[in-house]
Amino acid sequence: MSTGVEPTITLTKDGDWWIARDTETGVTSQGETRRTALENLDEAVALHNGEIGEEPTDEELREAGIDPADNVTGQEEPPDVLE
Repeated sequence: MSTGVEPTITLTKDGDWWIARDTETGVTSQGETRRTALENLDEAVALHNGEIGEEPTDEELREAGIDPADNVTGQEEPPDVLE
């Protein structure tokens, strides 16, 4: 998802937490240190962009004690945490 614009990251402190936000994607993460916040943001942006992570297989769900027929969370819209 490249727009040709250099990504900008904002880094702010809120109490004991550092908040890191990628302005291109709107993805936000946090950490107790600047380094941790930025590392967490890297992972969150990669997940957002589909670069890492994937849906579990039915077998993986069964191993976790979940009946794939009962797994309906993938059919729901995620909550909007920016409201």
